[in-house]
Amino acid sequence: MPHRTTARAATNLDVPDLVELCLAARAEAGTGSALCTEDDGRLAEHMTTMLGLPGAFVLVAGHGDQIEGFAAGRTGGPTLFSDSVVVDLQVLYVRASARRRGVGHALLVGLVSVAEAAGAAEVVAAPLPGARGVQRFLARAGFQAVAGCRVAGVAALRRRLDQALRPVTGAIARPVTSGIARLVELRRHTLATGEMPAVDSGQDETTRQVSRTVATRLPARSATSTS
Repeated sequence: MPHRTTARAATNLDVPDLVELCLAARAEAGTGSALCTEDDGRLAEHMTTMLGLPGAFVLVAGHGDQIEGFAAGRTGGPTLFSDSVVVDLQVLYVRASARRRGVGHALLVGLVSVAEAAGAAEVVAAPLPGARGVQRFLARAGFQAVAGCRVAGVAALRRRLDQALRPVTGAIARPVTSGIARLVELRRHTLATGEMPAVDSGQDETTRQVSRTVATRLPARSATSTS
């Protein structure tokens, strides 16, 4: 059984991988220049600086030793004018080849841990214009659109993420192909007998039967009508 993907705080050793991911995100975004420079040397300097900024955080997640995605932002507050603490998620990106494999979920779990440690009540995200994949991902996670940003309460986000990891009990998985085969079987039975097969649903025999005309959906002129 594969291990669950988890996020961790980035270090200076991760800077080359972060530069690669930033450039990939820049290429995908409609306004990539708003994310970072295309000069990988300068970008490495910027990422190193960000790792040392007070209140800044950079999280990485992946499979094994391979970093597949990262999240970066800052925590702000309290200030002279507000007692609240807010986490500002500035970047969230997962490599295209690693999507739908739990990397983005792991980054959000790490983000919630950062927010809880800082005492923040909300997380604010402002995806780049055109980043539709990120917008949809955040919306599914419970982020609500507010004035061009997306906001989620930390407690609600934690519950939603924990619920996504909880296995569903009592559910029976039914392959789609078997369902289609069952429908074909029912159709053949109806055409041959003019009756729907009996189903254990608590209904009486009269309810379970259908006239051959209705079951086979013959044209209206073939049915008896009363004017």
